[in-house]
Amino acid sequence: MQILELILVAIGLSMDALAVSICKGLSVSRVQPKHALAVGLYFGGFQALMPLIGYLLGIRFQTLISAFDHWIAFVLLALIGVNMIRESRSDDEDAPMDAAFGPRAMVPLAVATSIDALAIGVTFAFLDVSIVPAVILIGCITCAISAGGIYLGRVVGERFQSHAEAAGGIVLVLLGVKILLEHLGFLGT
Repeated sequence: MQILELILVAIGLSMDALAVSICKGLSVSRVQPKHALAVGLYFGGFQALMPLIGYLLGIRFQTLISAFDHWIAFVLLALIGVNMIRESRSDDEDAPMDAAFGPRAMVPLAVATSIDALAIGVTFAFLDVSIVPAVILIGCITCAISAGGIYLGRVVGERFQSHAEAAGGIVLVLLGVKILLEHLGFLGT
């Protein structure tokens, strides 16, 4: 696999993380560098970790992983999205803003957006891809795109302040549905 192909794979894999990053930017009143750093590190780290795990699992578990990865991503994104929609209708504003960027909030999002990368790692094992440079590239590109996405989300959120969190939840649910429909063959990938 050539470097340009790896870059395109990395960009493609980072699109789910970008969508979620935009949603995270919608949910805060003021994006701080620590928010962008947290989003970038969680999403970039998991996007790098999952192909490595997939690579290590290799051929033996390929059919097992590809058989249900879309269901895991769908369920996680749908649950998180529905929760965001529910919270957007709540009058409770006492929760600290930074809590939304801690491990409890970020790990499920990072896992949900990187499940497809697990299958890519299995594919890398078949293609004899040099895994260390590949996962570093994937992680760095996703980190940068995700960190930028949170700022993009904030800009969009300032225009649509009153419905920003609900919109973010809807996007997550739709993203989960899209992943499911792609894997079930109803949408082209």
